[in-house]
Amino acid sequence: MGRFDGRVVIVTGAARGQGEAEARLFAQEGATVVLADVLDDEGAAVAADIGENATYAHLDVSSEASWAEVVATATSLGTLRVLVNNAGILRAAALEDMSLDDYLAVVQVNQVGCFLGMRTVIAPLRDNGGGAIVNISSIDGMRGSNGMIGYTASKWAIRGMSKAAATELGHHGIRVNSVHPGGVNTLMGNPMQDEAATKAPYAYQGIPRIGESDEIARAVVFLASDDASYITGAELAVDGGTTAGRLEPGLPGSGFEATGYGYS
Repeated sequence: MGRFDGRVVIVTGAARGQGEAEARLFAQEGATVVLADVLDDEGAAVAADIGENATYAHLDVSSEASWAEVVATATSLGTLRVLVNNAGILRAAALEDMSLDDYLAVVQVNQVGCFLGMRTVIAPLRDNGGGAIVNISSIDGMRGSNGMIGYTASKWAIRGMSKAAATELGHHGIRVNSVHPGGVNTLMGNPMQDEAATKAPYAYQGIPRIGESDEIARAVVFLASDDASYITGAELAVDGGTTAGRLEPGLPGSGFEATGYGYS
């Protein structure tokens, strides 16, 4: 028996990377999974590979009409109980150099997409006796970071919206939590798929390496499951210790001397 037997789960941004890992793990746990994305060929291929309990659906997360269609697809498959707002984009630029169009593009996908997803699933989750929403934020939703003004703004918004939604929806049996990944070895987190990039930038954090998609997926599935039945409005950093602090080479407890890697 899986933790999600008889339950339908929507995962956005599920055509590859972190979203794909989440969709696969939910399916392994017995869920009927709707993989939603704009990458139609890739998403359909992943759904086909997962098998009969996976369905691909095109979703523009910034569109109310597109969300209505995907939620209708999900409810036609069974009892919708979980939404994972995973879809996101990143456009890096210094504050002075970032165009309004690029800023708004990030906000539309990351922030507005999350808002629309939560709003659209309230009625079916409530009608089904409750459920869980897991919103993917970032460690950049817990701190500031240069060159990431749009991304940081959207991820802080997701963090706050998750808490507001948890407060509103708890009495309907709907739990809402946010997950805050650090660096993840995906096309977004490591676009050149460079082996050196999986270690050197993380040398001074508690676990000195980049994260993997399945490590984020396990945290997401936990928060969506009944194992987390008394957790709502929480923020879970899955970041190898980045937000916990920074090892200082040469000081007691560092375990190594300065290497020239890391960040200051």
